[in-house]
Amino acid sequence: KSKRYFMFVLLTSLFATPVLAEDAPIADTAGQDKAAMMEKMKEASMPGEAHKALEPLAGKWTTASKFWMDPNAPAEESTGTAEGEMVYGGRFLKETYTGTMQGQPFEGVGYTGYDNVKKEYVGTWIDSMSTGLMHSTGQYDAATKTLKTGGTASCPFNGEIKMRMETVITDSDHHTMTGYMTGADGKEAKGMEIVYTRA
Repeated sequence: KSKRYFMFVLLTSLFATPVLAEDAPIADTAGQDKAAMMEKMKEASMPGEAHKALEPLAGKWTTASKFWMDPNAPAEESTGTAEGEMVYGGRFLKETYTGTMQGQPFEGVGYTGYDNVKKEYVGTWIDSMSTGLMHSTGQYDAATKTLKTGGTASCPFNGEIKMRMETVITDSDHHTMTGYMTGADGKEAKGMEIVYTRA
C-alpha cells in the first residue's frame, strides 16, 4: 500500500509540473536526477518522530464535555465516547467522536497528521452539526506535551470564525482538548473543553 501511495504522489507531482508551468510552477524539476527526486519524495512521505507524538491519543476513550454558547452563561455538560486510530501507516490519527450537543445526538470525525514538507501539524474535522469542513494547523510543544493548533470554521452568524485548540496529554490514560473561539468583536473566549479518559 505504501508503495502505491508513494508512486501516486510521485506521478502526480511529475505530471503536474508541466501543466502548471504556464502559470507559476511549484518547482523546476528540469534536469534534476530522477533517482534523487524519488528519494526526496520518499523521505517526505514517511512518518517520523513528529507523527509518533500523536500515538498517545490513539485508543478508546470516555469523554466529559463542556460547551459554552455564551461565555457568560453556564456550560452545557455532556458525556460521550471517542476512538483514536493511527491510520495510513502511522501518518494520521483518525478520531471518531460520539456524544450529544444541545440535547441532540452528535457525531464527528477528524484527521490529524504532520506535514513533513510544511513542517507543521495539519488537521480536518467534520461533524453532524455543520456542513462545513474545519481546517487547522499548528505545532507540538514536547516540553508541555501540548498540541497547539488553530484554524477557521463555518459559522451561521458570522460566516467564518477563528478557532484555537490546545490538546494537553496529561498521561497515557488522560488528555484534555480545549477550544477557543474569536467572536465578531475580536475577543477570544473558551468555547469547549473535552476531558478524555481511557476506557
